[in-house]
Amino acid sequence: MKRSIYFLRHAKSSWETGVEDVKRPLNPRGKKDALLVANFAAKQLKRPDFAAVSVAKRTRQTAQYFIEAFNIQENKVRVEPTLYDFSGEAVLRFIKTLDASHKIVMLVGHNHAFTALVNMLGDKNIDHVPTCGMTVIDFESDDWQKISRGTTRETIFPRDFK
Repeated sequence: MKRSIYFLRHAKSSWETGVEDVKRPLNPRGKKDALLVANFAAKQLKRPDFAAVSVAKRTRQTAQYFIEAFNIQENKVRVEPTLYDFSGEAVLRFIKTLDASHKIVMLVGHNHAFTALVNMLGDKNIDHVPTCGMTVIDFESDDWQKISRGTTRETIFPRDFK
């Protein structure tokens, strides 16, 4: 394993009326799921070298649970506007620009982008990455620009705990 990406879709968010999409917060179930999945993931997986998080409130709130569980230093976390993407194209372009010093990266973002990317980059078909679902993909590459198809090593979904 030379490179890994932890694709983390934000947890369940509130659909309050009058709140623009980027400002929607997590709902109570989302907070509960984020805590559960973050604590499990931190016991099962290595700590990411770097985390990039969409600017949306729900992704930043979700990420906070994982940042704390993995004990990721603040200077290793970046709020990244290009991850507020629903097609996956901007996320893929972002991946290709990652610094070579990062071996394990956690991305916190949105569907349909993440379902499309885990199916394009991984070797396991996933119909739908659920809210607060994490998919781990390993790549045999020394360079983020050259990653192609990797191996889907693990999926951690909230329904696995219910």
